Amino acid sequence: MSSNLPKIAWIGLGIMGSPMSENLIKAGYDVTGHTLEQEKLDRLAAAGGRAASSIAEAVRDADVVITMVPASPQVEAIAYGPDGILENARAGALLIDMSSITPQTSVDLAGAARTKGIRVLDAPVSGGEAGAIEAVLSIMVGGEQADFDEARPLFEALGKTIVLCGPHGSGQTVKAANQLIVAVNIQACAEAVVFLEKSGVDLKAALDVLGGGLAGSTVLTRKKDNFLDRDFKPGFRIDLHHKDMGIVTDAARDVGAALPVGAVVAQLVASLRAQGDGGLDHSALLRAVERLSGARV
Repeated sequence: MSSNLPKIAWIGLGIMGSPMSENLIKAGYDVTGHTLEQEKLDRLAAAGGRAASSIAEAVRDADVVITMVPASPQVEAIAYGPDGILENARAGALLIDMSSITPQTSVDLAGAARTKGIRVLDAPVSGGEAGAIEAVLSIMVGGEQADFDEARPLFEALGKTIVLCGPHGSGQTVKAANQLIVAVNIQACAEAVVFLEKSGVDLKAALDVLGGGLAGSTVLTRKKDNFLDRDFKPGFRIDLHHKDMGIVTDAARDVGAALPVGAVVAQLVASLRAQGDGGLDHSALLRAVERLSGARV
């Protein structure tokens, strides 16, 4: 290991966190990880990282602590309290939260960390599981310029588009907008798929040509096979997109922005979850359109 690289503690080794932490290991970083599932810790160790049995053990000697957990309650659970990051990380450490949470949670965390001498960046990502594995994530960051500059080499091992969007919470605001665009885009694609199929058109041919025109999008490119194969193995779960649509609709209400189409898609995501599809990939919005259309599910 290169001794001049910062020591990393990684908390949360899920669908995104595992491949991201492994990309840091490949880039030469010393990574100590903690998560709740033993098999995820075994995977990290097999990739060349170190498994820690607690948050305190993971963060004790870290220069940089990176967190990647599902939502605001989990971020608060790992950050605060006697066993949490703020009580156990050393003063001067940099905490980078890459979870997708409410902008206010990020602002509050930065304030609480400041009293401990810990710097914070909110750095949520877009690109899903494939983007995490390929290290081509889009990383939207909120916080101080100096901290962003320090973290940039780390971000470059994880993603391709890396932008400081403004002060604490700004990364989360941009991520909320991202999730709005993605959900509406998937919904439009799903409606097109059902329309095409009911019209008897060759779906693969149709999606190929649509992908090459103005209707083309990263969403269509990434999710085309999910639609064609009805493969809804989660790259990004409906449960998480439901959480994110709650974040964006609440935040928009706070600032006085109307999201008429976003509100409808938020309800469609909620209904899909209520029908038991919360564990499926968000491309399973197709199933909701099929149900509404009396087609196969």
